[in-house]
Amino acid sequence: MTRAVLVVNAGSSSLKFAVYAADGERRRLAGGQLEGIGVRPHLTIKDEGGHCLLEWRWKDAGRLPGSDEVLVGVIQFLGENLELDIVGVGHRVVHGGPTYEAPVVVDEDVMADLEGFTPLAPLHQPHNLAGIRAASAAFPGVPQVACFDTAFHRRHPWVADTYGLPHDLWLEGVRRYGFHGLSYEAVWSKLVARAPHMADVGRAVVAHLGSGASMCAIHGGVSVGSTMGFSTVDGLPMGTRSGSVDPGVLLWMMQEKGWSADDITRILYKESGLKGLSGISADMRDLEASDEEGAKRAIAFFVFRVKREICAMLSVLGGLDAVVFTGGIGEHSALVRARALAGLDFIGIELDPAANAVDAAVISTPTSRVVVHVIPTDEEGVIAGHTTRLIARRA
Repeated sequence: MTRAVLVVNAGSSSLKFAVYAADGERRRLAGGQLEGIGVRPHLTIKDEGGHCLLEWRWKDAGRLPGSDEVLVGVIQFLGENLELDIVGVGHRVVHGGPTYEAPVVVDEDVMADLEGFTPLAPLHQPHNLAGIRAASAAFPGVPQVACFDTAFHRRHPWVADTYGLPHDLWLEGVRRYGFHGLSYEAVWSKLVARAPHMADVGRAVVAHLGSGASMCAIHGGVSVGSTMGFSTVDGLPMGTRSGSVDPGVLLWMMQEKGWSADDITRILYKESGLKGLSGISADMRDLEASDEEGAKRAIAFFVFRVKREICAMLSVLGGLDAVVFTGGIGEHSALVRARALAGLDFIGIELDPAANAVDAAVISTPTSRVVVHVIPTDEEGVIAGHTTRLIARRA
């Protein structure tokens, strides 16, 4: 039997999972994902050679599964079809609050802390914790390791970590946490492998663009700025999340509309972003294929905000060597990349339209002062590495 770690990345709209050999080489044995949870679920599982082991689409809209239900089935399928000795399970956990700055083995106290952070990430934290419970039940006694999206940003300068609120609130945990840290860690590692000179002093803006979207300023591997703050609803507009909103708007919603906290939460997290702006869809692919004015409006606002944040991050970094696009939209939407970079020649960005059209690894011209990369993220690989190392240290 092969000693292996299982990686679970349970999100709000997808469930990703993978199995890696526990030999420190980050060797992927199998993996897959469930997309379209609650809408058009599509499950695929592939082996290390990319061959499909299982593919399933749910056609009965009245019997759509939840991510935790599918995870139990996936664990059972992998156990029956692959000879594996699961020695640890690593989980993506979106919010680690002010407490957790590194991966940790989950026990009852840790679980209670993580449940307490649920109001800060209501779309994600419940799914993350459900994954931990499902894996704990499937593998009794096997270490469950929580890896946090917030940990990568915990070395932020204080000025990038706070709000203009009474300092006592900062001491209570009201601060800018930043998210998508596992993705940024993975992308930075790949960027340095591709461009070793970036390792110590390189300055990059990484745009993680997908149904959840954020951007991060990274200087020599350290996060120095992020568009997301206290919660996962801040910053860029997303699939269904609003992004940054003037707090005065929220007060107006309460005072003039009479909306409750639950009403406002639903609007901000589930009815806004690309879905709310377009009135059509939260999926950028649908919007790019549409001739409706709503679709054009949503795309225009999205790329405007990405462009604005690139320039804002430039001031935080004090210069710019690279821009990196990652995530579902960042990796696959030539339209979004082209429009977000249009007119940025004044900061040294020259886009190569032909390279951009085919999602090339580098989409800037050879003479561009700022190199523009497209790099697939690998959150699961990062989680596998952390899990393997933590289990080895415990042993």
